[in-house]
Amino acid sequence: MVDRSTTGQERFFDDKEIIVSKTDLKGHLTYVNDLFLEIADYTEEECLTQPHSMIRHPDMPRAVFKLLWETIQSGEEIFAYVVNRAKNGDHYWVLAHVTPSKDENGSIVGYHSNRRVPNRTILSDVIQPLYRELLSIENQGNDRKASLEASHKHLVEMLESKGVGYGEFIATLSKAA
Repeated sequence: MVDRSTTGQERFFDDKEIIVSKTDLKGHLTYVNDLFLEIADYTEEECLTQPHSMIRHPDMPRAVFKLLWETIQSGEEIFAYVVNRAKNGDHYWVLAHVTPSKDENGSIVGYHSNRRVPNRTILSDVIQPLYRELLSIENQGNDRKASLEASHKHLVEMLESKGVGYGEFIATLSKAA
């Protein structure tokens, strides 16, 4: 069983740095750069072939990951704010840009993610309140699948009310900041 405890301590990286990882079609890590290893506090041996979700923080709404997977599996790129968990339970926020990796025939063969330092104002004013709301929905009741669907529906309805898709929502936040 993986230890999912958290410390409440946040880690930071420089705004000139980029965390990089690559996965296969099932989300298992095939490449991690040195910054990934440093901030997540893992060795390369501990990471490669493991699910990318090994760094999933329990405060990250599953509905956002559902939307992310739907997007990249359809061949589209996505930008998303993500809170990750280091090996010791510390957390770190990123603005992730996830893209499908394609072979010479255009078939998706894996996924590539670059993560940068997030905008702290957007994070505190928009993303964290939204994620708390989504988590609240996800933590209601005993049916994890139903609560995920309810949270995802809430997210989609919020985006529809603004007349934007998730990518446009994130881009709009960045332009307003």
